[in-house]
Amino acid sequence: MARPVIFTVSATWDAEASAWSGYCDEIPAAADAPTLDELLEKVSRMAVDLAPDNYPEVDPEAIFIQVVALREAVPVAA
Repeated sequence: MARPVIFTVSATWDAEASAWSGYCDEIPAAADAPTLDELLEKVSRMAVDLAPDNYPEVDPEAIFIQVVALREAVPVAA
């Protein structure tokens, strides 16, 4: 197995759109989805499609996606 290559996706929650927006400058890729799982799936597919153009030496089987998600906390009433 080839050495793993990890691409980091930064994701933020858009309350107005009720969706996660994520991007990865390394690939490059950007996507929106209603759940983090769906966002991960979309970006994973993009990474496999785009990696050969941007990283020809990387085996598609060695690509891993790391999602860093940011969502504003909702205050809890005491």
